[in-house]
Amino acid sequence: MKPSFLRSLAVGLTFCLVCSFPVELVCADKVRKPAKAGSWYPADSAKLKKEIDHFTRLAQKAQIQIPSTIHLKALILPHAGIACSGRTAAHASFVLIGKRFPKVILMGPDHYVRFRDGAISDVNAYETPLGSVKLHPDAHKLRSQSDLFQAVPASDRNEHSLEMVLLFLQSYMENFQLIPIVVRQTNIQRIAQALDKIIDSDSLLVVSSDLSHYLPYAEAIEKDRETIQWILNLEASKLLKTRDRACGAIPISILIQVAQQNNWQPVLLHYSNSGDTCGNRAGVVGYAAIAFFGDQPMQKKNESSQQLSEKQGQVLVKLARQTIMEKLGCEVPETEAESVESALTDECYQSHCGTFVTLKIDGQLRGCIGNLTATEPLSEGVRQNAINAAFHDPRFSPLTEKELDQIDIEVSILTEPQSLGYSDSTDLLSKLRVNVDGLIVRKGYSSATFLPQVWEQLPNPEDFLAHLCMKAGLPSDAWRNTKLEVLTYQVQYFEEHK
Repeated sequence: MKPSFLRSLAVGLTFCLVCSFPVELVCADKVRKPAKAGSWYPADSAKLKKEIDHFTRLAQKAQIQIPSTIHLKALILPHAGIACSGRTAAHASFVLIGKRFPKVILMGPDHYVRFRDGAISDVNAYETPLGSVKLHPDAHKLRSQSDLFQAVPASDRNEHSLEMVLLFLQSYMENFQLIPIVVRQTNIQRIAQALDKIIDSDSLLVVSSDLSHYLPYAEAIEKDRETIQWILNLEASKLLKTRDRACGAIPISILIQVAQQNNWQPVLLHYSNSGDTCGNRAGVVGYAAIAFFGDQPMQKKNESSQQLSEKQGQVLVKLARQTIMEKLGCEVPETEAESVESALTDECYQSHCGTFVTLKIDGQLRGCIGNLTATEPLSEGVRQNAINAAFHDPRFSPLTEKELDQIDIEVSILTEPQSLGYSDSTDLLSKLRVNVDGLIVRKGYSSATFLPQVWEQLPNPEDFLAHLCMKAGLPSDAWRNTKLEVLTYQVQYFEEHK
């Protein structure tokens, strides 16, 4: 034999031997290679780590109230180019660093290939510049035992929705195995049931999705705010009935189905859009990081951070309108009044938390009064603030019966305000969470607040602070050169359905 032939034979035998051992070595043709390395993010591992570290440091400056007595169960993270969505995705660091999840179910939408139901790669591992992640045995189990899942090689070659999120999972966790699922049109309930069978205490379910696409900046914020609220309310039906809410509307809806089955509670970690990070504001893409926690009831008595369902929230909106009608001397239909009073016996309305009632006519403010904390039950707070917003807001004359049919009512429920520590004006700006936090500023006897909804009109943090200071009777630049007491809170709000 010729030496070159012997060498070729030896190499071939070595390759066969390597491929016959599944423990740590992976066959080259059984690895899903990255599709976007070098374009959507650096292909060089050192440069990629440096970029993710940068976004992580920015994220860690925020102050997020993470439930301490319950466990992380799921995440929603964005999947755009790292320069655009990386800052929001890095907020996963708050809930992932130091956690151990041997099994990660990573689910994202299909962008390139049309197929039914779910695609699960027929490979041994996923590879990125940060290393390889082996597939969990349950990946093969799902694909082989259910008609809902199949291998789609064309999706493997192109799809980015899983790859972009995997970079952050690799950065914050160690020693996990992956179940990669790309979904398109499917039976949401059936896939949710299939996933529920393999989810255990060692599992983390992660959904990859961006929000609205290519809307003007202010319009995108408004649409994304509504979409996020639907997710927080676990309202998958609304998400699926409207177009262009989220490219991952289907996997998000599957997650919501699983969350409802297992009593998981969602918490918003961060929101931004490409107009904040990597492009102009003429047409932007929205990004959100949302965590789901379990091992605790969705509704818990006397806890101000509870999440009400949309149905429960609409009871409060109806209560506000009926209260205003009664104050004006208008007759409230008996059946409607009885329906609201009956619903108010639910213990969730007995919790003590801040509330605001906002009235608008044709989108313009007509009254807004509330309280940041409360000593009375939630239902009583809404009653009082409905009257105050309609008849005692000093900026407006009292509401008239003629205007009653014109007003739109919004009820906001507040978490307990938390002090925001900061060193100077630059540090303060870096810690503000646009479109997420409501803000309170105080100096001596001067005080004022803006609900998170005000970010829609004042999306620039400097303008937001200037107007808030003026509302408090302080100079517009007081936030720059005066040490103010600053507090933040979050809001769950409900708009009236007419």
